[in-house]
Amino acid sequence: MYWTLFLTFFKIGAFTIGGGYAMLPLIQREVVGHGWMDEKEFIDLFAVAQSLPGAFAINISIFIGYRLRKIPGAIVSMFGSVLPSFVIILSIALFFTQFTENSWVEKAFKALRPATVALIAVPCLVTAMKLKLKGAVFLIPLISAVLIWLFGVSPVYVILAAALGGILYDLRMNRRLK
Repeated sequence: MYWTLFLTFFKIGAFTIGGGYAMLPLIQREVVGHGWMDEKEFIDLFAVAQSLPGAFAINISIFIGYRLRKIPGAIVSMFGSVLPSFVIILSIALFFTQFTENSWVEKAFKALRPATVALIAVPCLVTAMKLKLKGAVFLIPLISAVLIWLFGVSPVYVILAAALGGILYDLRMNRRLK
């Protein structure tokens, strides 16, 4: 059973592109198809896995493995779902310098930078608008970006300064409330 569990999640992890939610139909088909649990149990596990922090695909694989074979099953399922991505990223990292020496690969990575920024910025802006944040709040990430990009300040220092600023702000607000 452990081997079948491992191979099932390995197959799903290796051949699914798009993250945990893209894996969901395959996981459901495999788990319900093998008769490991019925639809209702699967939906319950899905709801719990979705509500917890962390990667959804890992959460649901751990829950299914635990449901089937307790702690060893959870470990086997988790490794099955994580191992393909880990091996692929490790392989890319090992040969990354060879890829970047290629001018077209370097140009492709440079072209992807604005898209990456947009993929991060758009959800942040949408969330900020839903929370109805004031315009002054947008100054913090803007100043941080300028410090890092134009002035070469290490992101570590920016994060430390932001943490210190948050602590000082919290202390000030707590004094004001007393």
